Formats: sequence, structure tokens, C-alpha cells
Amino acid sequence: MTREAGLAALAAFVPRAGHDYASLRNYDRGPGADSNVSGLSPYLRHRLVTEREVVGAVLAEHSLAAAGKFVQEVFWRTYWKGWLELRPAVFSRYARSLSELLPSVGADYDAACRGETGIDCFDAWVAELTSTGYLHNHSRMDFASIWIFTLGLDWQLGADFFYRHLLDGDPASNTLSWRWVAGLQTVGKTYLTDAENIARCTGGRFRPTGLARVAPAVIEDGVPAPGALPHFIVRVSGNSPATGLLLHEEDLNPESLELAGIDIDQVAGCASVSGRSPFAVGPLVSGFTERAVTDGLRRASAHFDAPHTVLDGLTAQAVIDWAAANSLARIVTSFAPIGPVRSLLDSLAPALAAAGIELVELGRSWDLNAWPHAGKGFFPFREKIPALVKTQYLP
Repeated sequence: MTREAGLAALAAFVPRAGHDYASLRNYDRGPGADSNVSGLSPYLRHRLVTEREVVGAVLAEHSLAAAGKFVQEVFWRTYWKGWLELRPAVFSRYARSLSELLPSVGADYDAACRGETGIDCFDAWVAELTSTGYLHNHSRMDFASIWIFTLGLDWQLGADFFYRHLLDGDPASNTLSWRWVAGLQTVGKTYLTDAENIARCTGGRFRPTGLARVAPAVIEDGVPAPGALPHFIVRVSGNSPATGLLLHEEDLNPESLELAGIDIDQVAGCASVSGRSPFAVGPLVSGFTERAVTDGLRRASAHFDAPHTVLDGLTAQAVIDWAAANSLARIVTSFAPIGPVRSLLDSLAPALAAAGIELVELGRSWDLNAWPHAGKGFFPFREKIPALVKTQYLP
């Protein structure tokens, strides 16, 4: 929930990022027994620690060949974000389909969300997810496969369930991973789990019966062709009479933004998780995000020697009132990728402009360098990873 905790988790994991991670990462040992994975995803998701920091720390101790599997996992999240930035309509389609499905949800959906299906592994995973905010990556795949093909529930409802309860819930990774299981991401290619696979990956803790034996691909409109990436800058310079820094949950590492000597006079921000779903977001997710944003505000205030304010929502009125109270002529914020925060910033920009306040969105070179390679599948993207690592001046 804080950058300090993320850095501690990174330091603890680095020695295990090589062969140990590559050979053991697919095994779900159960709640509290996950030392074979990094535990970094909630911190990376909110950029309490950045991808560059994580990969840099790992490659300072391991070669790229030795830590390749872990480095790939970090880049998977970058790839998913870039893929969605090139096809924003896919997320819009998901959100629209979700709202259309809500009136028809019934008893089977409710039983799945309560973990009362009678499928031992699935029900245990529901309990783990809702009580810890975490689920092992391989078990997420198996969960989604059971949700779609055994329980016959719509994938959008499952993606929403994860997004409401995962501490690392991310619009791109979550939505596109569910699409992949359903046979939409790699068109026609589904992921069908079975009892043997689950028993192997859970160390024999579960061996469910009655799972689906076939997994017909979900049919939707075709995948849109990649469009143009959004334009964003990675550094800003020059002073104005007064500049404010606006923090949001997509990037809580303001210390590493390239502000080129700009004086930050005020800092503000808030958590905005309610936009994730038409349903209530899990209390663990709300609490984690609020504490993460609070930590970001505290650190930004100390780093820039500027007062900070907790806004009552990331709304145009709240931001304009904050700017007016502090005579701000310019607001700098981190670029937000496709998702609820992106939508909030899109609605905020014209309102600020009308009020005579400049809004500057500042991206990161990590994304700027990687996203152009996300137009096709992950395997062509993976071939670019060594060059991308060098571009980031990592060891």
C-alpha cells in the first residue's frame, strides 16, 4: 500500500528472480505460501514502484538470460497496455457489454460470486480473492476457464468480478486476459483447464470433477485493427506563475516524473475506484488504493516541498476549485492509459481549458518506447525486449 512496502518486496524478491522464479512460478501453493512469485503486481499496477526500477534491480543481480521469465512477466503488463492503447474500442465494448448484461444476472452468477458452486478449487479461489485481494496468475486462468466454459457465465461478468477484488486489477491486463481465455484475444483459441492441470499446479490440493470438456470460442465482433497511439510527452519544462501536480491511482511515483526543474506549488489527488464497476468495489481494493494515493500525496508533498490536498473526487469541479483556491495556471498529471481514470481525465481537460487552466499529461519513456511494438501478438513483442531493456539504460 506504500512505496516503501513495494521497495521492501522488491528487495526480498530479487535473489529469487532467476532460475527459482522460472521453475516455480506456475505453482499455486495456496494463501500465504506464495514465495515462488514476486508479490510486486499491486505496486507495479499503481506504479508505487516503476517497471524500470523493478527490471533494473533484477538485472543488477541476474543476467537477462537467467531472469528472462520474470522480465517477460513485467513486460507482459506493458504489452497489454500498449495493445489496448492501439485498440481503445475493445475496452469500450467490454464496458458497454457489461452494462447490457447486468439486468439478466441470476442465481448462477450470485452463487459463483459467493463461492458456492460446489467446485472445490473455484470456491476456494473466490474465498482467497475476496479475503486477500490476490490470486495466483495460473489460478486466475483456471478460474476464468471454469467461469466461462463450466459455469457458462459471461466473461465480462467474470472480468468485472476480478476487477472489483484484485489489488492489482488493471483495465488492460484484466480485460485482455479474460478475452484470451474466452478465445477472443487470439481469435478462436480458448484456454480449457482440466482436473489434472489444476491438481498439478496446486500441488494436489484440488482435483475438481465435472469440468467442461470442450471450450467453444466466444463469438464477438472482430478485433479492431491497431490505430494510432495517443500523443504524450515524457518531460515538461518552463515555469508558470503557479503549477499544481495532480495525482491519480495509475501512477503514484511523482518523484521520477521528468519535470525539468519546474516548481510544483501545490499537490492534490484522490482515489477513484468506484468507476471500475457498476457493482461495489471490494473493500480491500478501496482501502489499498486510498492508502496508496495517500502515500503518493505524502511523498510528493515532501519531495516538492509543497502542500497537498485530498480532493473530493477526480471531478472537474473539485479540480477547478482546488486550482482556483491556489491561483494555479497549470496542472501537471501523469498520463493515464485506457480505463476509468483515462475517462475522468478526458472529461476534465475541456473543463480546465474553459477555466483558463492548462492541463499537461506527462508520460513515461518506458511506455513511449514499448507501446509501438504492441500492435501484434506477444511473441513478436517479446523479441523486442532485449532492445527495450537497453533503451532504458538498464544493466
